[in-house]
Amino acid sequence: NASCATNCLAPFVKVEDEELGIVKGTMTTTHSYTGDQRLLDASHRDLSTGAAKAVSLVLPQLKGKLNGIALRVPTPNVSVVDLVVNVEKKGITAEDVNAAFRKAADGPLKSILAVCDVPLVSVDFRCTDVSSTIDFSLTMVMGDDMVKVVACQRVVDLAHLVAYKWPGVAAQGRGDLLEDF
Repeated sequence: NASCATNCLAPFVKVEDEELGIVKGTMTTTHSYTGDQRLLDASHRDLSTGAAKAVSLVLPQLKGKLNGIALRVPTPNVSVVDLVVNVEKKGITAEDVNAAFRKAADGPLKSILAVCDVPLVSVDFRCTDVSSTIDFSLTMVMGDDMVKVVACQRVVDLAHLVAYKWPGVAAQGRGDLLEDF
């Protein structure tokens, strides 16, 4: 049972693991409210996120290497994933990390992963057409083996899957991911 946080995390974790070699890491998602959540400040029955663990279902080499938490906030759209990992590759810079993301976004992960090198806020990502947008201004490297990456996410992929591919669901529209949502 994956979430939009998993859909955001998986593409950029794939790039980091392939380019840098993830040793271990932790993620925090600042997550928009969901249908079962109160909008007023109150506790939620589930304070965790399965996103970090669910990534290992599609990237099995990362099983047991990632963990995370969810901070739920009363905003209706756009959540953020903040990932900090220790990596095998030494002597890297934030520019090296961002270059790997740009290469993936322009190549094999085009239409899934995007990069942003201008200062924006979460609301600017509410109509994005990708699962994960890396905010280059927030990429950091500490020492020679710790990398922090922040990405904004949306859930159109999952909504499209449910609306057009799920057995027994009749949806309006033509089934085009970008035009119907």
